[in-house]
Amino acid sequence: MKNCEYQQIDPRALSTPTPTTTPLPPPCAKKTGRPRRKWEVFPGRNRFYCDGRIIVARQMGVLPLTLGLILVTSSLFFIFDCPFLVAHLTGCIPAIGGLLCVFVVVSLLQTSFSDPGILPRATPEEAADIEKQIDNSGSSSYRPPPRTREVLIRQQVVKLKYCFTCKMFRPPRTSHCSLCDNCVERFDHHCPWVGNCVGKRNYRFFYTFIVSLSFLTTFIFGCVITHLTLRSQSGKGLVLALQESPASVLELVVCFFSIWSILGLSGFHTYLVASNLTTNEDIKGSWSGKRGAVDSGNPYSYNNIFTNCCMVLCGPMPPSLIDRRGFVLTDTPPAAPQEAELPHFVAKNDANMEESCQEFALTCTA
Repeated sequence: MKNCEYQQIDPRALSTPTPTTTPLPPPCAKKTGRPRRKWEVFPGRNRFYCDGRIIVARQMGVLPLTLGLILVTSSLFFIFDCPFLVAHLTGCIPAIGGLLCVFVVVSLLQTSFSDPGILPRATPEEAADIEKQIDNSGSSSYRPPPRTREVLIRQQVVKLKYCFTCKMFRPPRTSHCSLCDNCVERFDHHCPWVGNCVGKRNYRFFYTFIVSLSFLTTFIFGCVITHLTLRSQSGKGLVLALQESPASVLELVVCFFSIWSILGLSGFHTYLVASNLTTNEDIKGSWSGKRGAVDSGNPYSYNNIFTNCCMVLCGPMPPSLIDRRGFVLTDTPPAAPQEAELPHFVAKNDANMEESCQEFALTCTA
């Protein structure tokens, strides 16, 4: 190795392959990490307004019609009927009509824009925990969870059904709405006229809405008939009375065709409130022996009309469980290194290459 000739290798003379890397976008092209609220990623079929403060169903096409009929009919009554009735009867008529109209509109908006009692869906960890509790065999094969569980309420067995959409067992009196795609506590029904589900948190508003609407419709209907009767008795006849107040005809038609359904609906829900039942339970016959079921009695009833009404309408308002204005918690992974990945046989810098060449030269002179 003494006659070994060598030549110093210039590291800069080596042809190192240039790695092909994707250029990083400029800092201005990166998206700002604005924290998102939970209503922005809500899985149900709902619409949110005012930064999540207002929640309605996605299919709310009938709600403007309901609100429009109430406002238009009331406005026609105040414009065309109230002046005549105030001049010939009393000035309390517009005051009573105004209070009823305001109460109806406020109750309608509270029913439509509030959370009916939506239950949050199970997280992946909670769903996996339920599956682990069910799968006692320990096998890796997939086995769907059972359809029901049984709990004891006031010495009576109540079955809980499993919701494959929300990945949880529904609490008692909870049902999954197919239109809103949510599990709602104390689910009564989905009402297209208010554009929302009716459940545990907005049932009292819905009941006050239909009861006050029945009073308002009956009040306007009676006042319009009185108005036309007084005009016809003044010697002009009914035909001339209708010609002098054509808006009263429209009010009569709207009130006549709506008063019967509204009064019937109010009476039906009064029966449900007095019995502490829901529309869903009454239709399915959960406690009345319908569809061949055993008449086991309602375990939620207190066997007292006054107590049932107080529990349904005057109980404390339960809080919303979906926390629609809360922020989404996301686990951000650590940032990847910015330097390009080089092959293992290529040195990363010139200093390492020069040291390797010097070591090779020393071995040749040895």
